[in-house]
Amino acid sequence: MLQDDSRKIKPGDTFIALHGYKEDGHKYIEEAIEKGAKKIIAERGSYKVPTLIVDNTNAYLDKYFKINNIDIKLIGVTGTNGKTTTCYLLYQLLNQLGCKTSYIGTLGYIIEDNTKELNNTTPGKLELYNLLRDSYNHNCEYVVMEVSSQALDQNRVDFLEFDYAIFTNLTRDHLDYHETKEKYIEAKKKLFYLLKDDGKSLINIDDECADNFKIKNYKTYGFNASDYQMTNDDYINGDKYNIPLLGKYNKYNVLAAISVLYEMGYKYMDIVSLVSKLKEPSGRMEIINYHDNKIIIDYAHTPDAMINIIGASKELTSGRIITIIGCGGNRDHGKRKMMGVIATDNSDYVIFTSDNPRFEDPLTILEEMTSNLDKNNYEIESNRAIAIKKGIQLLHNNDILLVLGKGHEKYQIIGNERIPFDDKKIVLDNI
Repeated sequence: MLQDDSRKIKPGDTFIALHGYKEDGHKYIEEAIEKGAKKIIAERGSYKVPTLIVDNTNAYLDKYFKINNIDIKLIGVTGTNGKTTTCYLLYQLLNQLGCKTSYIGTLGYIIEDNTKELNNTTPGKLELYNLLRDSYNHNCEYVVMEVSSQALDQNRVDFLEFDYAIFTNLTRDHLDYHETKEKYIEAKKKLFYLLKDDGKSLINIDDECADNFKIKNYKTYGFNASDYQMTNDDYINGDKYNIPLLGKYNKYNVLAAISVLYEMGYKYMDIVSLVSKLKEPSGRMEIINYHDNKIIIDYAHTPDAMINIIGASKELTSGRIITIIGCGGNRDHGKRKMMGVIATDNSDYVIFTSDNPRFEDPLTILEEMTSNLDKNNYEIESNRAIAIKKGIQLLHNNDILLVLGKGHEKYQIIGNERIPFDDKKIVLDNI
């Protein structure tokens, strides 16, 4: 088997030394050989096992993929928020329509309702190819996948051709990587150049950046004038749907999924009953009832996502909104103050806590989040488990506790280690 990760090598495998974003695979050739690699594909060097020297291993891999083409249809979804939910809704709907589909994204690799954890929203080239091959071997007709801006910028999906591409929205995120909004947009746009000649794209016309993505064979969706238009009472192009997901932002996700199905040729009567059964993915607006209160776990980790989730929660209660939030370490510093202001301005009380601090001091992150606040309706508790316990203890009558930022994640990243940590488990252990 062809591998690009020396840690995964098994006796008899072939190791290809790729240049990644941060690592050069040539550093790990000897380790791969020690673990049993019987062949090496590299750009330089001489080794004790048969070796193929090529000009560029990434280009060689792209050619390998094209020669070993996988006949499967691809739906790619990009945007700042909504990628995971939109993909997961399409995964549900297509499977229920009898069109076997797998999912690749933040939740992992899901096929036949079994989940394999992934390290990245959009995996590296070889891992992604192997997942597509696995989907094909399991007789999937479609793969619906989240396509991140980093993956697009790093050319991880350049070997693919998409049948459908969806743009959800674009707000502030990942500027630690892209540096500017303009570069962020340019990275996202790459997906729409990867459409097949007869491929189709669906663009959220209500987003202020929508015009940047009107590149090829596009139609629009939204609440304003569009090809697929939804009204506030859940009519889509004149047809009434019962949408079980809360919040206007989720209606956009549902509308995106339905728009793709319409483009595929499905009709209202094919899908109306299925829409009413849709479920959000784990860690997205996941509600746990506690006496007459609600505890909501959500992945919201951008300013826009925070505004959406807090706004949607206010529709559920006349009581208080208590928010637990942090920011990831070694990520965009610019959004930290923004998120602090949003939390305190829109919540009755806020507990600022650690998210995934990585190599930063959690207290430094929290100081940045709270350095520009006019209100004093908050406290700082860097221990996330204790913060969640405190939040639960503050609940009284018809209150909502929002536990934001990590959602489905079952770990906390401290340094370069993933320490087991599950917001939902902490909640359930304390109610």
